[in-house]
This record gives sequence, C-alpha cells and structure tokens, in this order.
Amino acid sequence: MALKQALAYDNLDSRDQGNVRRLKRDAQATISCEGNLKFMRGLADESMNLIVTSPPYNIGKVYEKRTSQEKYVEDQAACIAEAVRLLAPNGSICWQVGNHVDNGEIFPLDIILYPLFKHHGLQLRNRIVWTFGHGLHCQRRFSGRHETILWFTKTDDYTFNLDPIRVPSKYPNKKHFKGPNKGELSSNPLGKNPSDVWDIPNVKSNHVEKTDHPCQFPIGLVERLVLSLTNEGESVLDPYLGVGSSAIAALKHNRNAYGCDLDKGYIDIAWDRIHQFRAGTLRTRPMNKPVYDPDAK
Repeated sequence: MALKQALAYDNLDSRDQGNVRRLKRDAQATISCEGNLKFMRGLADESMNLIVTSPPYNIGKVYEKRTSQEKYVEDQAACIAEAVRLLAPNGSICWQVGNHVDNGEIFPLDIILYPLFKHHGLQLRNRIVWTFGHGLHCQRRFSGRHETILWFTKTDDYTFNLDPIRVPSKYPNKKHFKGPNKGELSSNPLGKNPSDVWDIPNVKSNHVEKTDHPCQFPIGLVERLVLSLTNEGESVLDPYLGVGSSAIAALKHNRNAYGCDLDKGYIDIAWDRIHQFRAGTLRTRPMNKPVYDPDAK
C-alpha cells in the first residue's frame, strides 16, 4: 500500500503539442519555489526529524547575492531559528558548510555559525569532515579539499542508527587471539563505524548526478545522514534545496521530503529528478562505493 501511495504522483499534467508534461507532485514530497522563511513558517512545530542543508557561502555564486558578513550571519540566524522550531525532540540538524573567502582570506563558516546553534541550546554531536579529491586549484594557499557538517541535536534522546551506514572493515576476518573470545571475529560482521571523516566525491562535470547546479550535494552524502538519523516514514527538510539531492536521499529510503529554493530552474530540475527516481531512470552514485578500487581492473 505504501509503495502504491509513493508512486501516486501525477505525471500526466497536460498535453502540449503531443508532449506529456509532468505535474510537480509526489505523495511523499512537499517542494516549493519560495524563500525558506516563508516555507518553513507554514510547517508545524517539531514536525521535522532531520533538517539537512548546505546554505550559500556568501562568495558570489550564481545562485546567491553577496552581502556583508553581518547580513549573512543575520540571515542564517533567522533560518536556524525556524529550523530549531521545526525540529522534533529526537531530531537532528546537519548544517554543511565550507569557507567564506574575502580577498584571499578564508573565514570558516562552521566556526562563525556555531554560536547561532548554541544560542538555542543545541548540542554538537559531531563535526564531520567531508573530504573530496577535486576542486578549485589555488596558487597562493593549499587547495581546499574538505568541508564540514555540523551535526546538532535538540536533546540527549536522539535517533542514531549505526548499522545501516556501516562500511566494510579494514580487516573483516580479524579474530581475537586471546581471552574468552579467542578465535572469534573481533569486528562487527556488518562492518565498521564510518568515523567522522567521509571521503565522498563531490559532484563535478563527470559525476553521474551532475545537473546545472554548480555546488550540488552528492546524494550518497545525504543518504548516510538520512539512514542514521531518521527512521522510515519520518520527515526530512532542506531549506536550501537546490536541485533536490536531499529530497532524493529521503525518498530513496521511504522518508517524507520537504524543501524549497528561490530559483525556479533548480526546483524544476528537482522535480524532474524525483520523477526520474520514481520511474527508475535516475542515475546515482552508490552511497558506500569506494572512491578508487585498485583491484577493479
């Protein structure tokens, strides 16, 4: 029954010169082209189990207007305040950020934004380092190859599911060599904790998930957060949705997806990707696929 409901999106909106145009509708997705404060204020208190996003870095990308650092922090504070209101007591907020760069000097946004979350009494559970192999090549400093995810919870009673996100152990057949468990496997047969450093390729031109967005989330990055920090049937919100990677990650694992973006073009792409996912044609990179497997050839 749940599968039928999930597939109950309408894709026969109208016929225009013989072409079928799909409706922007899905039984498990609520996505809108509007500002995040307006969108979030229409949602009920404590209705979101995971709020995961990557806001603009205030560096003048095509999807943002560069402002003063004070105005940027002010805007982030307003969005974070709404996120805290929407967060369920056992829920999590994951804010993925990099650096603001001004005249060659970097300003780590996780350090700048951390006090905004602490102001609301949230507790930092991990500062996850997301590392990737490709990006802008710098000439007067070391090339940046990592960003961070600040994972906050509202209470001590928060959802955390480790088993769905375990990665292969380095020595899967290692055994205890002494003691009462001698001869038995010393590692978890399901794999190991992925740790707080994640090596996941960012979405560049040859990535299977690449769209017109210049800085999109890899779906696998969000999947790891969705699986570990929520349960089936719960709700995931991205207030800076972009082209919908967070929504896809939520829908892939039977969660409800919520999100918004000011750019209509990005929202159109997000809906197209959702329809491709439902049709089974959306290409994605597997969540735990090794970055490079020297034995693959």
